Amino acid sequence: MAKIAFIGLGVMGSPIARHLLNAGHDVTVYNRTHAKAELWVSEHGGRSAETPAAAAEGADAVVTCVGADVDLEAVTLRGEGCFKTMRKGALFIDHTTVSAKIARQLAIEGRDRGFLVVDAPVTGGQSGAEQGTLTIMCGGREKAVAEATPLMQAYAHKIVHVGPSGAGQTTKMVNQIAFVGIIQSLAEALRFAQAADLDIDQVYEAISSGAAQSWQMTHYWHSMAEDRFNFGLAVDWMRKDLGLAIEEARDNGATLPMAAMIDQFFADVQHLGGGRQDTSALVRRLPK
Repeated sequence: MAKIAFIGLGVMGSPIARHLLNAGHDVTVYNRTHAKAELWVSEHGGRSAETPAAAAEGADAVVTCVGADVDLEAVTLRGEGCFKTMRKGALFIDHTTVSAKIARQLAIEGRDRGFLVVDAPVTGGQSGAEQGTLTIMCGGREKAVAEATPLMQAYAHKIVHVGPSGAGQTTKMVNQIAFVGIIQSLAEALRFAQAADLDIDQVYEAISSGAAQSWQMTHYWHSMAEDRFNFGLAVDWMRKDLGLAIEEARDNGATLPMAAMIDQFFADVQHLGGGRQDTSALVRRLPK
C-alpha cells in the first residue's frame, strides 16, 4: 500500500483516483472546487485536503490530472503547490495533457528537489478511465517509470516508456494528430452514406471489420449518426491539445497542414455551440 496524493478530479482524474483507492492505496484527494473533493470522498472513501501542498505532505507518490499548463503549474510550483511539501525520493506522475516544455521544466524542478518525475499523458478516453484500460505514454528516467508502473497498472492495460522527460507529452501530440484525422474522415464517410440513402447499420456491418475499421468507428459511428456527442474528449480540450502540437511543430520543424485545418473545423463546431461536446461533433459542420 502506498500513500498517494491525487490532484484533479475531473472526468479522467476521478475514476483514476478511484482505481488507486480500490487497489488498496491510501488516497488523499485535492480538487480546485473543494466541494467536489468532499463529494468524491463521501462516495468512495479516502480523505480530502484543502491544498495540493497539504495533500502531498508525507505522500509516497503525487498524481496530477488537471486541465492545462497553467493549472499544472498552479498545483505544483505556485503558492500551496505540491512541490512545496513533497519529500525527497517521492514519485510525481502527471497525467495531464500539457506542453512538453512544462513537462521538462517539472522534471528539472523535481530532480533538483530529489523527486522521481514522470510525464504520463493517457489515451483511451473517459470510458478507458472508468474501466481501468487506459494506455499511458511515459517520459522520464527509467527508474522513475519503473517506480510509477506498479501504481499505474491499477488503471491501465498498456504502459509504454517512450523516452526522456517530455517524450510522453510529444507522443500524446502524435496521438491527437492521428486521432483528429480519423474522426474527420469518419464524419465525412457517415455523411456520404446518409446522402446516398444507405442503411447506416448495414454499412457499419459491412465496413467495420475491414481496412476502414478504427477505434473511432467502433465507438462513434452510431452515436454520430444519432447526433449524440457526449462520449469522450470535449472539442474545447481537443483544440487545446492541437494547439500544443502546432506550437511544438514550430519548434521541431514538422508541418501539420491537416491538423491545422481540422483545428479550424473544431472552431466551427465551437461557434455552433459544441465546445463541450465530444470530438465526433465534427460531423455537425457537414450538411446531412
